[in-house]
Amino acid sequence: MTMRLSVAIVAAITLAACKPAADTGGSGATSAPVAAKPAPAGQSWVDTVAKTDDGGYRMGNPDAPVKLIEYGSRTCPHCGVFDAEGLPKLKAGPIAAGKLSYEFHDYPVHNQLDLGPILLGQCVEPAQFFPMLDQMFANQESLIYRKDQIPAADQARLNTATPAEVISYLANFYGYLDFVKQRGVPEAKAKACLADGKALEAIAKQTDTANQKYNITGTPTFIVNGKVVPNAAAYEQLEPALKAAGAL
Repeated sequence: MTMRLSVAIVAAITLAACKPAADTGGSGATSAPVAAKPAPAGQSWVDTVAKTDDGGYRMGNPDAPVKLIEYGSRTCPHCGVFDAEGLPKLKAGPIAAGKLSYEFHDYPVHNQLDLGPILLGQCVEPAQFFPMLDQMFANQESLIYRKDQIPAADQARLNTATPAEVISYLANFYGYLDFVKQRGVPEAKAKACLADGKALEAIAKQTDTANQKYNITGTPTFIVNGKVVPNAAAYEQLEPALKAAGAL
């Protein structure tokens, strides 16, 4: 991992913020409600999780006619509210019915502050990805919003530290390292994930691709069947697009 890589990541996300996506056009024609598709016997679509080729994690029927993608940040309060209030409605409704798949992509809107939680949050098998994500969102208050500040001496040292050292320090300072350890990730594995240069390269590439494809300006950004849903930060703002696509 190099400083050059760190600069690339910052450049890719410097215009983004923790806010809903900007308006990029109309919502398209309304579709008739799509048909439900039961999960295979003994299985649940909500528990059907896979990592996608472009770095996301998909929950639900992989062939669902309506596909919802979220670009979110683990340190974004809007994303946390959607995870707590909106996603459960989708899991109980169209995801469980096989009508909708939900795909989450980590988006480092807060630069290096986000990278530790991302690397640690992906340091689990696909089946554990969403439970870990849910718990990170649910504990934002005690993690990223802690009241004590980074000591001045550490701040000075971080100014000349490598990106890997900065990411590791922030993940430890804000409690994310202990957080995943308490949830079954061995310390050695967690530290290896934090130091994984290839994973960081992949995050940089995925972030750049997302920016080019969707012009992401903030988190959460929701995409329904390939189209960005404008000005949607909450479930109530996303719901009309899902209804128009036939998922609800």
